[in-house]
Amino acid sequence: MLLAFGAIRSHGLRSLLTVLGVCIGVSAVILLTSLGNSARSYVTGEFSELGTNMIIVLPGRNETTGGIPPIMGETPRDLTVDDALALGRSRRITAIAPLMIGSAPVSAGGLEREVNVIGTTEGMQTVRHLQLASGNFLSPSDPHIAAPVCVLGETLRKELFGTAKSLGEWLRIGDRRCRIIGVLAASGVSIGTDLDDMVIVPVATAQMLFNSSSLFRILLQVGTHSMPDDTEREIRRIIQDRHEGEDDITIIHQDSVVATFDEILLVLTVGIGSIAGISLAVAGILIMNIMLVSVSQRTSEIGLLRAIGAPAGQIRKLFLAEAVLLSLIGTLSGLLIGFLGAVLMHRLYPVLPLAVPTWAVLAAAGTAMLTGLVFGALPAIRAARLNPVAALSRR
Repeated sequence: MLLAFGAIRSHGLRSLLTVLGVCIGVSAVILLTSLGNSARSYVTGEFSELGTNMIIVLPGRNETTGGIPPIMGETPRDLTVDDALALGRSRRITAIAPLMIGSAPVSAGGLEREVNVIGTTEGMQTVRHLQLASGNFLSPSDPHIAAPVCVLGETLRKELFGTAKSLGEWLRIGDRRCRIIGVLAASGVSIGTDLDDMVIVPVATAQMLFNSSSLFRILLQVGTHSMPDDTEREIRRIIQDRHEGEDDITIIHQDSVVATFDEILLVLTVGIGSIAGISLAVAGILIMNIMLVSVSQRTSEIGLLRAIGAPAGQIRKLFLAEAVLLSLIGTLSGLLIGFLGAVLMHRLYPVLPLAVPTWAVLAAAGTAMLTGLVFGALPAIRAARLNPVAALSRR
């Protein structure tokens, strides 16, 4: 081992290049898999914030247009509040939230802001796990009856009222006036929707505001022990009974969406990690070439060791130890740089969670060490087979 250390120190530049090749390969694997795993954690976390055991019912079927049901435009049959109430009577459904979404000017105290207006019921708080900073959410009531009340997002509250009191105050939404009964806790953007810059009103109020009775979608929370397939069949049966036998809805299971995204991003993470791992094979070839050069340069040294009685196995161990030491130093340096790079990436983009996969660390370190051992074997075998007399005479 001391001879191996001495050989590495005596050829500093050559050793540095070898270590650098391994270091770049290992750090690339760590950084790229960390990026993929962070994106995976971020996406699944965003969907999880939508609520647990949630099902989304949209008007129209995929077969109607050959793709995802249109967000705007004509559909075979609209979803209504009565459809939502019918679904809510199922024992499998624990909470419902009919949803209308539109944009309208919201003004108070001479200030005006164009924001998204969401019409829903008290079930929205349960389904979406909304938290209140102050006041109350929409109260349980007949969803067909409009009420002049609203709940503001935190950003909208600040823009319209600043540090002044907002609870109990009146504001104008489009051509209607509503009293503020609650303010949502700051939650940021979730799946492209800024929950802080919006206003929530009763669904009947939104229907009058936008002069429409059709729903954008219906959000359902199902029981934890409900079977997804059975629940979906019951939802379709209820809607078919109300829509004259037409199966004209699309059902999206939040858990299945999360699982699909998780699988896709995991495959992408493994893929980019494998691509980065190719550089480790290149580093192994570099180790082999440098060790072969080392054998040719140290022929007389090998001959002297053989002449004083060193067995061929010890010569092999000497060169293998040198290759393994170079791989070990490169691996440790690569892991350090990879972890520091992941921390820096998290500092620059705090929205992405810091997620360095353990399997990537073990795979990168194991592959680097195995590469050094495998590609260092050929030079070691060649050195052990040198004839002592020919080696001493440098032939």
